Amino acid sequence: MGLGSDMYRQQILDHYKNPRNYGELEDPTFSHVGENPMCGDEIRIDVDLSEDGDEAVIEAVAFSGDGCAISQAAASMLSSELQGKTVDELLEMDRDDVTELLGVDISPMRVKCAVLAEKVAQDGAEIYRGELDKEKTTTED
Repeated sequence: MGLGSDMYRQQILDHYKNPRNYGELEDPTFSHVGENPMCGDEIRIDVDLSEDGDEAVIEAVAFSGDGCAISQAAASMLSSELQGKTVDELLEMDRDDVTELLGVDISPMRVKCAVLAEKVAQDGAEIYRGELDKEKTTTED
């Protein structure tokens, strides 16, 4: 663990203490809620989409909920990262993309915390598209 790791830890703490895009969107295109039952983290993701030709583009993202520093920081970072991306790009993301945003090695026990917001956003997008019928996302799936 070098200076770079400390910088990323500070970034995680900053996003946890001063989350970006925290709250709810007024009349979002879709919203979805998910939880990590192992630790009790719960996140709601609101997304506004606009159509750009044949593609749905993410215009705005907001999140709300409670959880550990990792889940909340990941939701904050992801909410900024997704703006301007297409829904297809969101659906192509994997856990490596989220851990790369965080910039630190995540222990196996904390990976579910780190990817919760990503899973919630992806499931919400698939529900919106009619590809998934799920009331709530859980990292236990």
